[in-house]
Amino acid sequence: MNPISICIVEDSVEVREGMVSLLSMDERFEILNAFGEAETATKELPQWQPDIVIMDINLPGMNGIECIKKVKPICAKTQFIMFTIYENDEKVFEALEAGASGYLLKKTPLSKMADSLIELHEGGAPMSMQIARKVIERMHGHPAADGDNLLTARENEVLQCLSKGWLYKEIAHQLNITIGTVRQHIHNIYEKLHVQNRTEALNKFFKK
Repeated sequence: MNPISICIVEDSVEVREGMVSLLSMDERFEILNAFGEAETATKELPQWQPDIVIMDINLPGMNGIECIKKVKPICAKTQFIMFTIYENDEKVFEALEAGASGYLLKKTPLSKMADSLIELHEGGAPMSMQIARKVIERMHGHPAADGDNLLTARENEVLQCLSKGWLYKEIAHQLNITIGTVRQHIHNIYEKLHVQNRTEALNKFFKK
């Protein structure tokens, strides 16, 4: 398996260099580049086409949300994960609407960060229960009938766990199944709902 290629956009030199140093020690990741501002990242990310961009929200000048809006159409296969201090910030939700697939808190331990990046790469969308709930509330929350009929009882359980922002290993523990089985259920859910990630699945299942 090829390492997951990553670019980082973070204005704090200390935080940026710390992430580069720590993630570079994990052979599952390859750090392609790191940027201190969105303007430079907007120009250069299309040249790198990384698997994942870890994007700070509050940047000098252009913020991370605007950067995603500009870059995502040119980097169709790149997934963006927000990097922020506040997990219930409205800007995190705005970033998800702009095309981000999840977020990391700046206080996240390295092991948890690595798990979240791996899960993101495998089609997950790491986020907290509070943010997942905002996604649902913004859709004015009633399960769509077509999705309800398509999914099995167990797939519905898995989707409800996804809506709480749980990682695959947490879902596996809660439902007393293996992580591989969780991945298979999620793959089936995405296929049935014709979506690519957790945010799209929640949006479609809890649509108006």
